[in-house]
Amino acid sequence: MNFTYINQHILDNLFYILVSILIYSTLLDHGKRLSQYGKLLITTCMSIPIILCMKFPIYIDEYCVHDLRQIPFIIGTLYGGWPVGAVLLVILLTGRFIMNGFNLLTLIVYIVIFVITALFSSNFNSYNRKNKLNSSISLIVILSIVTSFLALAMSDSFRITEAYVFYFILLPPFIIGLAIYIMEILKDAILIRTQMVRLEKMEVVSQLAASISHEVRNPLTVVKGFVQLLKEPDLTQTEKEQYIQHVVRELDSAESIISEYLAFAKPALDKVDPISIEREIGYVIEMIKPLANMNSVTLSEQLTPGVTRGNTQHFKQCFLNLIKNGIEAMPTGGELRIVSHVDANNIIIEIRDDGIGMNKEQIHRFGEPYYSSKEKGTGLGSMVAVKTIQTMNGTLHITSASNKGTTITVTLPVYDEESSI
Repeated sequence: MNFTYINQHILDNLFYILVSILIYSTLLDHGKRLSQYGKLLITTCMSIPIILCMKFPIYIDEYCVHDLRQIPFIIGTLYGGWPVGAVLLVILLTGRFIMNGFNLLTLIVYIVIFVITALFSSNFNSYNRKNKLNSSISLIVILSIVTSFLALAMSDSFRITEAYVFYFILLPPFIIGLAIYIMEILKDAILIRTQMVRLEKMEVVSQLAASISHEVRNPLTVVKGFVQLLKEPDLTQTEKEQYIQHVVRELDSAESIISEYLAFAKPALDKVDPISIEREIGYVIEMIKPLANMNSVTLSEQLTPGVTRGNTQHFKQCFLNLIKNGIEAMPTGGELRIVSHVDANNIIIEIRDDGIGMNKEQIHRFGEPYYSSKEKGTGLGSMVAVKTIQTMNGTLHITSASNKGTTITVTLPVYDEESSI
């Protein structure tokens, strides 16, 4: 390989392609709403480097100009199928003819590339990473050879030179292999992160389930006792009614615990509503009390009424994670205090524990994915909490000292329903 052929123009074309891939992966990871428009997203992201590569081509010599437009064109067709490929073909040919005029050979060459790639794309997305790499490299080698013979047959002035072999046959397989590899790595990273967040939530759910089972067993035991008492033949009507009232009250208590657990376990909708701080944090406290009892932790609350705005389900999960962290920070038991107050524009919520505390590094890295001070922790619970607070335009501040406890202060904006109308 002659490395003198590698110049600034090649690096520019490669830069356009790789940046577009990074933008596509970032937008795809943005959320469910964007991922629903995957074909439109990849069409847009691949059309940009097609235009830029043609606008700033690679100059082989004064008679030959080349670019890497076929790389994003093929990538878009492979991942998006023939509909994406058809749109990219129109964009590519339109841009080519506007910039350099109509050319029949260019038209036929790219129609051939589109047809072969579109046929190949039907099975491409079902391959694993290794097969995608091998098949995409093989595809572009075949396309390079086929289109070269086509050009030889249609043009008397066409010649295969050393520069042509490098730019048209040797370089494209390397670049498309690199591009496909990066796309697959980014896709796997998005998938792994999504799975880890789900696993983190399922871990919390399983811990709650274990503690709630103890809490539910208590009212059921009481119900069982009163039902047995109701079998007594000498009971008066007043006593029967009292026993039934006790049974109903205990069943209501068990139902409340189960309802809160199910409300947390179900998937959250991307819905934004006014959130009553006092009510929602109160729900979280009631839901996590069984876990606190199992760890000999006393929960005390002093909540001032206040309303902010956000996703209620995410809000409850955020504070459940923070309160759960406070409970786990007191392995020998203690008191966890949740206090809130409201000033002119903000709601301040403080969560104070008497636990083992945090050092400066732990405070600084709180909320980083996959960083946790717990032996089996993933750090994703804290990450979700920090991300939720940031989404609600709030802030989180930590004050802590080793063996002296930790205070987490969350500041959220007050939601004024009248001023928002």
